[in-house]
Amino acid sequence: MKKVHLFCILLTVLFLSAFKSDRVITIFMIGDSTMANKSLDAGNLERGWGHVLGGFFTEDVRVDNHALNGRSSKSFIDQGHWEEVVNKIRPGDYVFIQFGHNDEKTNPDRHTEPGTTFDENLRKFVRETREKGGIPVLFNSVVRRNFGENPNAIAADDLRPEKTDAIEEGDTLIDTHGKYLDSPRNVAKELDVVFIDLNRATKELVESMGVEGSKRLFMWIPAGVSPACPKGRQDNTHFNVYGARQVARLAVQAIEKQIPELGKYVRYYDFVVAKDGSGDFFTVQEAINAVPDFRKKHRTTILVRKGEYKERVIVPASKINVSLIGEEGAIITDDNYASKKNIFGEEMSTSGSSTVYIYAPDFYAENITFANTAGKVGQAVACFVDGDRAYFRHCRFLGNQDTLYTYGKESRQYYEECYIEGTVDFIFGWSTALFKNCEIRSLGDGYVTAPSTDQGKDYGYVFWNCRLTSDKETSKVYLARPWRPYAQVVYIECELGKHIVPAGWNNWGKASNEKTAFFAEYKSAGEGASPNTRVPYSHQLTDITRYQPEKVLAGNDGWNPLKNGNALLTDIKR
Repeated sequence: MKKVHLFCILLTVLFLSAFKSDRVITIFMIGDSTMANKSLDAGNLERGWGHVLGGFFTEDVRVDNHALNGRSSKSFIDQGHWEEVVNKIRPGDYVFIQFGHNDEKTNPDRHTEPGTTFDENLRKFVRETREKGGIPVLFNSVVRRNFGENPNAIAADDLRPEKTDAIEEGDTLIDTHGKYLDSPRNVAKELDVVFIDLNRATKELVESMGVEGSKRLFMWIPAGVSPACPKGRQDNTHFNVYGARQVARLAVQAIEKQIPELGKYVRYYDFVVAKDGSGDFFTVQEAINAVPDFRKKHRTTILVRKGEYKERVIVPASKINVSLIGEEGAIITDDNYASKKNIFGEEMSTSGSSTVYIYAPDFYAENITFANTAGKVGQAVACFVDGDRAYFRHCRFLGNQDTLYTYGKESRQYYEECYIEGTVDFIFGWSTALFKNCEIRSLGDGYVTAPSTDQGKDYGYVFWNCRLTSDKETSKVYLARPWRPYAQVVYIECELGKHIVPAGWNNWGKASNEKTAFFAEYKSAGEGASPNTRVPYSHQLTDITRYQPEKVLAGNDGWNPLKNGNALLTDIKR
């Protein structure tokens, strides 16, 4: 049943994403191993810069990487790889072309000469790209980390031996590409093509890091670190994850300057999470762990690329100012529930069942799905929010009972254009929370909210312009019931479906709650709007001045996410 539910989630996300953009631009990449996608088997740490390039663009751009290990411009054509790419190009697509490393090799199946055969192959790529309406971009080869005279620098490119002896190095970075660097530049000038000097950019990067520091970019792996190379590796040509990300960053910086029509889609993130190896990490928790503690003067932005991440994520209080941005289809999911036993044989409890825990202040999430797929097994939390000034935009919260736990008593939370689903008490807790332009969907009969607002608090839950919808079989849902006596819920200009019962509110079986809880509406609309039949202890407001979002969320520091978005708050005492 859990698998069926998750499949429905994925299907819905994919259906919605199909209408996101009328035209996705494709960047086709052709080149050698320094650009290519890499196998992830045995924890392989090697990446080509094309492998990670997609994490630097919005979803309006798709990277289709055809670069291959060991290929030269000649062998890429002779083996039919170029024909495969040409058949896919559509008008407005880009083709990034980077060869040279293997054209230098003496093997006749790969060797070309700069000025003649190498240049002619580059012309062929440019010409045939344009014939299909595509836009060619020429790159020269990235630098080898060749400090000192090394006669085997070129030949060792694709041998990649597991070495135990140290490589003798000097202090000066020496070029190994020679005239092969000139051919892309010359052909670009001849045919009026954009040329990106990635050799120069990587040379400056490697030199700036020095002999020892630059090893961080390349496949210098100590013995016993990676199962993919158990004896270690000393490779001056191929990049590790960090190196590939740095080179890709250099490439997109050049793209922004030289191809502004493509550069407008460039985005920079501190970390990227991706299941396909195109990011810094495979899991969201790894990225959170990498965030510096109490990074006060900057936000740490984390992109979560599309995919299902089955994990429990905890954002501790020290990881302040984190922005978690999801591609369409980014789902964080788990399936724990309150009565499930932990390793000691004890019930996990409601609080212990959550998929995601947010304790840090100033957390921002966009386009992330938080899911608990435990099913109808009682309390099973998707997201537990304790930190102050939490802002969720275009997020989805999926579950059944107790989906969204607004836990922090001093926490203010803002939900904009979010989707929240469940059955019983699926929005509950102590926090002050404002929901604006959200869809609140009941999957079965029950209660939308169960606030536990403390006595003396100015606000509990406030819903502005939200739509309360339901599945077809759902027919008996209350707007709220008080988990604690002083619960507060206000619905303002919300559209209520017919599943909302005429009485509207429930006292949780305690008449005394009717004297302390504050339940109110203002200009409700829809089939579930029935002010004349509401319980007598509820209110129909005529003045909503005090419920303006900027007042509800202001607190003592004037927090206003509607005005400032997720801008860094620099005047907060921590």
